[in-house]
Amino acid sequence: MTASPGHPSRGRSACSRGEVDEINKIVVGLGNPGEPYRQTRHNVGWMVLDRLADRAGWGGKGRSRDASTIVGGRFRSLDLLLVKPQTYMNESGIAVRKVLARDRAPLTEMLVVVDDFALPFGKLRFREGGGPGGHNGLRSIIGELESEAFSRLRVGIGAPNDRFIDHVLTKFEPDERQRLDELLDAAADAVEAWAREGTNKAATRFNAFELRPADRDLVAPPGAVDGPAGADGIRRTKTGWRKIRAKIEGSEGP
Repeated sequence: MTASPGHPSRGRSACSRGEVDEINKIVVGLGNPGEPYRQTRHNVGWMVLDRLADRAGWGGKGRSRDASTIVGGRFRSLDLLLVKPQTYMNESGIAVRKVLARDRAPLTEMLVVVDDFALPFGKLRFREGGGPGGHNGLRSIIGELESEAFSRLRVGIGAPNDRFIDHVLTKFEPDERQRLDELLDAAADAVEAWAREGTNKAATRFNAFELRPADRDLVAPPGAVDGPAGADGIRRTKTGWRKIRAKIEGSEGP
């Protein structure tokens, strides 16, 4: 992604190369920095922002400032700033406060994307304002800003079987991983809808979103019996190994 150089002024809208003169909407995805946390449930906010950045052609090109990795630009007629705080989750508010102060942005222009273990895996829930709901990242933001008056998109990661602190730092199960791409696409669509239509209209569309059920025949990891095909295109079944042939576009058959 092409990072917005320096401090964007509140002037004209964006131009070429992903550079922006005006940031209309700020999207903050919460997560923890470091490889051990990269694919954990607590980092689904970062995953959603990565999906948006990939759509815009900004993947991997963010710059570091204000204790965050930041990229901004014009995407599908929207002027966006995508912010991934590089503080740990419990201090997310420090980074968010710095970004808002630099860009002189009102809270009504900000959406925070977070994980939520109180929602079933795959559910999306917009809310305009409200308390932290047990989320330490939201608690930090509310504390630093001394306000709850910002929108958030909660992404369901499923309820823990035991201690929630262990649950949020685990990786997704095989039946969840096979649908994770679809969930991230839906969440990215939801963020776009928020930027265009506002929280209430986006909530009407996406709070009722239902992720498809898992394919129970493909819940094992790649290479395991009844798991999906590995990178080599070979799937292991109870009766042996099976090469998965690529389907020719426009052809009939399974």
